Amino acid sequence: MYALQMQNACQGEDEPQPEPCMQEPPPPQHHVNQDYSKFDIIKATQYGALDRVTELVEIGADVNQPDSETVTLLHWAAINNRKEIVKYLIAKGAIVDAIGGELQSTPLHWATRQGHLATVVILMRAGGDPTLRDCEGSSCIHLAAQFGHTAIVAYLVAKGINPNMPDRSAMTPLMWSAYKINSFAYFHSLDPTRLLLTLGASHSLTDNCHGNTALHWAIIAKNNTAIRTLVHYGASLDTPNFKNETPMMMLEPHIGAAWLGHKFSYELRQKQGRSKVWCRNKNVRWYCMISTPFLIFHAVGMIFQSNIDYLIKLMALVALYIAIYTANNYIFDERLYFVLPMSIYLATKIWIYITWIFWLGIHAGWFLWLLLVTGSVPLWVCFLKSWRGDPGVIKASHEKKLDCIINLAENGGFEPHLFCHTCLVSKPLRSKHCSVCDVCVARYDHHCPWVNNCIGAKNHKYFLGYLLSLFGLCLVVLGATIQYWQFECWTNLSDVHTADSYLVTAGTCDAWVMWVAANTALHSFWVGTLFACQCYQIMILGMTTNERINAGRYKHFSKGNPFHRGALQNAADFCDCSFCGLKAKPSSDWLQTCNKKDGVEKMPLLDDNYQYV
Repeated sequence: MYALQMQNACQGEDEPQPEPCMQEPPPPQHHVNQDYSKFDIIKATQYGALDRVTELVEIGADVNQPDSETVTLLHWAAINNRKEIVKYLIAKGAIVDAIGGELQSTPLHWATRQGHLATVVILMRAGGDPTLRDCEGSSCIHLAAQFGHTAIVAYLVAKGINPNMPDRSAMTPLMWSAYKINSFAYFHSLDPTRLLLTLGASHSLTDNCHGNTALHWAIIAKNNTAIRTLVHYGASLDTPNFKNETPMMMLEPHIGAAWLGHKFSYELRQKQGRSKVWCRNKNVRWYCMISTPFLIFHAVGMIFQSNIDYLIKLMALVALYIAIYTANNYIFDERLYFVLPMSIYLATKIWIYITWIFWLGIHAGWFLWLLLVTGSVPLWVCFLKSWRGDPGVIKASHEKKLDCIINLAENGGFEPHLFCHTCLVSKPLRSKHCSVCDVCVARYDHHCPWVNNCIGAKNHKYFLGYLLSLFGLCLVVLGATIQYWQFECWTNLSDVHTADSYLVTAGTCDAWVMWVAANTALHSFWVGTLFACQCYQIMILGMTTNERINAGRYKHFSKGNPFHRGALQNAADFCDCSFCGLKAKPSSDWLQTCNKKDGVEKMPLLDDNYQYV
């Protein structure tokens, strides 16, 4: 038993190791086509025979009469999730907080231990007290945290239970969750550690036996998920326990171990000062990573532009690669790699503008200048809106999150398509939680690394404008490049030369312009392809990128696309406007339009119909 282990540890024994907690005694095994007419009231309650229970109560059976183990009927109904019998027994005067069994538990303890959220809701509505403790000193929230019943933890906190409530050994629910529940080992359930931290649980509290924080207990259990989560939420690595051991000291022998993970080991080495990074200031490393693509682009272009031998150019490129690899070990920060794609985009565009000013613009006509200037305005406006704009993040106050938890728990339970366990908000239709941004986004399309932001309901139009403007800019630059080559490189060529000869001449004439033109052509290809795919999905399919990739996971797509209304109507709906005689569908607020249970795939977090027989 967990609490007894803690008591023994307080008396000087070794720290407790994970082992199964003592279970309440199960009823006999169920048999198909069982005749309930001969069952006594205890057996009828265990098997959920409501008619037999009703019959026996009506002829005088006492609903509060305990069996030989002091277990009441309400205990047996609770442990087996017999919701209708629970309601009936309460209506007939059953004591909601009756104490029984070897653990001296209430029916609410039994339901909580087995993860029966529906029964927990019924018992608490009837006045069940979740703060009562069993003989181990555990209340309901401790049991829910020990067994990984995340939905029950959320419901109890939403109903006013302190997430920092200590048990007999001052172990908090967060400590139990960090010690007992590893999301990889318990892949069928959601990790309550993150939820407790989100709901305000403190990671700095210590227990009375060992002086351990939640992080200490996570390290003892080698719970890498809880360790990383706690550190992410600011848990101290330098808090000593009664043995004067800090979490960092306990982690030192495991740095580099497979269970801890390479990335987290790298972060620990940085905190220890053992990493190779020359500068430990995160801001400095961020600027280094941002500026590196600008320098590399220029360096490669200058190597091509130089008049040195081709073999020496190749050696210079190899040396540049070695320098980049070295910088990756000493300057870059693995946690900041997400900024590189956008930095590469910005570097390419800035050098294109510089090339236009000092090379291409000299021979470009006024019309190309006009296209460049007028096209750059929507390009940068749409880029900034896509990058820094709100993609449609679903937000809620702490009070609304608690109300949402209570509402879902009391009306059918938590389901992934209805509730985000990370953000603690109701999930609107077509929304998705982005693991990169760690937010829920309405009408989620995808996370774009080139703008370092999600693309959703509020910035999808700007993203399309950004792609179209960028594609047009690339075409303008390529047109000006051809004019530049005509004036500077091809004037002495005869008409008999092939296309390859023209390209070779352009490259030898001005390698920098060729380097910029090659990058521009590459950008125009992938940007044009991406824009075409987006238009195809929006108009022809009426779907987002996420829906197109994961349509098989959504049951509401099994019988066709409920959002498709024809190409032109789809375009009108997306633009939220009317044109060519088409009327846009009444505007849908994708931040508020929530999923419906009917016709939507149900994937419950907790199996409320599990029968303990």
